[in-house]
Amino acid sequence: MPDNPPKSLTSLPTTKVARAARFAKTGLNVGANYVKHYAKRAVGADSTMADLHAANAAELYGTLSEMKGSVLKVAQMLAMEKNLLPTAYADQFAQAQYQTPPLSGPLVIKAFRDAFGKSPFEVFDEFDREARQAASIGQVHFARLGGLELAVKVQYPGVADSIRSDIRLVKPVALRVLGLDEATVRPYMQEVETRLIEETDYALELRRGQEIAADCANLAHLQFPRYYPELSSPRILTMDWLPGQHLREFLLTNPDQAIRNQLGQALWDFYMFQLNELRRVHADPHPGNFLLRADDGGTVGVLDFGCVKEIPEDVHRLFIALLAPETLADPTKLAALLEEGGVLQAADAPAQRNFYVQTMQASLELVGRPFRESTFDFGDPTYMQALYALGDDLMQQPELRQQREPRGSEHFIYLNRTYVGLYALLTELKASIRTGTE
Repeated sequence: MPDNPPKSLTSLPTTKVARAARFAKTGLNVGANYVKHYAKRAVGADSTMADLHAANAAELYGTLSEMKGSVLKVAQMLAMEKNLLPTAYADQFAQAQYQTPPLSGPLVIKAFRDAFGKSPFEVFDEFDREARQAASIGQVHFARLGGLELAVKVQYPGVADSIRSDIRLVKPVALRVLGLDEATVRPYMQEVETRLIEETDYALELRRGQEIAADCANLAHLQFPRYYPELSSPRILTMDWLPGQHLREFLLTNPDQAIRNQLGQALWDFYMFQLNELRRVHADPHPGNFLLRADDGGTVGVLDFGCVKEIPEDVHRLFIALLAPETLADPTKLAALLEEGGVLQAADAPAQRNFYVQTMQASLELVGRPFRESTFDFGDPTYMQALYALGDDLMQQPELRQQREPRGSEHFIYLNRTYVGLYALLTELKASIRTGTE
């Protein structure tokens, strides 16, 4: 638990009108920050862009924390994409990976009465009314029942119903800022909306958690919670309380390199097995979803199967082919795969086509490097620095900045997110791993 946990919330804006009003208020406050910034500059007072970003990031994060749901989840996702945001925003949004303001006790009790007709104190022998963790979709409480130590995830009221309205609220602004056409981004928006809605279905999460845990039972150094359907509902999920620490706390213990390597290996093997054998992946690999232990030689506890990406067979084949060494060595083959994936299009001029092939060739060389080497040292900070520099460079390319429609399969949104998150975890661990590449 943090030393100064956020103050609990006694209510959430759940209606479309209330959430739109909260967005509007934030917009006014952000506008006021700009006025203050330029007023100070006009009279010669110190006011840097860093100060402005910090003020606006704090304002925006405060709103997202109060609103919960899809808007906070998107902030959490953006925190993983460090090259997309100024540092102040990335730092603020990263808090969503660990702790946000929890619901107050009365709202938690109401959620139980709605689900079971009983308070949590009647359902369990012991129930801690103070949340141990609070994130974007729900918060986790500690409980005991018959000698079992349990984690009870309680979904915030109104989250599931607000997702579509939140997306409709934000989409026009995003399209206007990015200069994109609604029809061209519809498949991508639908992909994000579908995943977000799935995350609010705790019955689906329970089933997926049981299935993936069973499928991965033979993988070393992984631990999965057992779920309890009789103590769960579509908005409440009960599972074993796993031991361990989140990444930030774990690293403060200064674990030795062998432990770091073993934990990193467990994560890598887990994701490669999901990708290549299960054709579906735990697609939310931020630090708050893993518990790390060193006392047994190094074990990773895997939490939260709310966001799982099912990978169609043709998408899996394309993903693997794009990372293969022979693809990078053959521009003609690369171009054919990019056409199949929708990155190259029939109407592209020769110069535009050549630009995309060269850009993707450089990107895939860097992004796919761990897949092509028998061992890879994520402890070398220059690798992730190069990835972020690549992102910065691509964002500055006029050809990409002027592009008015996204390219590529919508299925790659969550595949890319998964591997950016995995790479970031392995880099924080400074793990050297065997990739299994021959």
